Amino acid sequence: MTSSTHAKKLPPAMILCGGMGTRLRDVTELLPKPLVPIGEFPIVWHIMKCYAAFGIKRFILCLGYKREEFIDYFLNYRSRVNDVTVSLGGEQSLEIHGEAGNEDWQVTLANTGLETKTGGRIRKAAKYLNAEDHDFFLTYGDGVADLNMRKLFDFHLSHGKMLSCSAVQPAARFGELALQGNRVLRFEEKPAHAQGYINGGFMVAKKSMIEKYISATEDQFFESQPIDKIVKDGEMQAYRHEGFWQCMDNPREYQLLNELWRQGQAPWTKYWSLGNTK
Repeated sequence: MTSSTHAKKLPPAMILCGGMGTRLRDVTELLPKPLVPIGEFPIVWHIMKCYAAFGIKRFILCLGYKREEFIDYFLNYRSRVNDVTVSLGGEQSLEIHGEAGNEDWQVTLANTGLETKTGGRIRKAAKYLNAEDHDFFLTYGDGVADLNMRKLFDFHLSHGKMLSCSAVQPAARFGELALQGNRVLRFEEKPAHAQGYINGGFMVAKKSMIEKYISATEDQFFESQPIDKIVKDGEMQAYRHEGFWQCMDNPREYQLLNELWRQGQAPWTKYWSLGNTK
């Protein structure tokens, strides 16, 4: 790693928050999935804290389903996490008691459409990238990881391709068989990780990727046509993350993440206490 890449300021993070989260329907009927809480804070807050630990303070949230809930949450953020005194007589005033919620974040709440697909959301929100944002972080609002964002970004700069993804090995949900033909060579009851890698959703993209690969006329899932073309062009590289990663895709995973938080054993907080991590 060169000193120039190490010192480079990290770009903003765009978070896809517009979906309906149908597989977590019992909870998301009341809240959009990224606002479903882990402990007292929504999962999108946990994701933003993972970025903020590395000095990433600008966020673009691509909203759709129940966008008004995000607006309410962030407009009233400090009053949600502190005690407050409301004076109702005369000129109404609000006094906030405490310093919680003083994150120096800039959060853009972008209305990208109720039923827009992920590719369309990225393209619509791209207008909030600054001229100097040649790259940007891109992720989903439903997963956490103890990922070193600085190392991910340096990896992205090192290969110069359009897109970098984080390759993770999710925890296996079932016993795993190693087979040779029909013969079972090994059985492992719920191994720590499945054999194959998947896209963990924490990505870095060049801004020029949007114009080149995401259609301006066709509403697309980013995960289908655009990524297919990027891969065929040899413009996607994978950063292997061997640490903790977990999505919140169903009630079981919701309970798992909340239990880890309740026990004070949340691995995704690994870098939080370091502040502006180098």
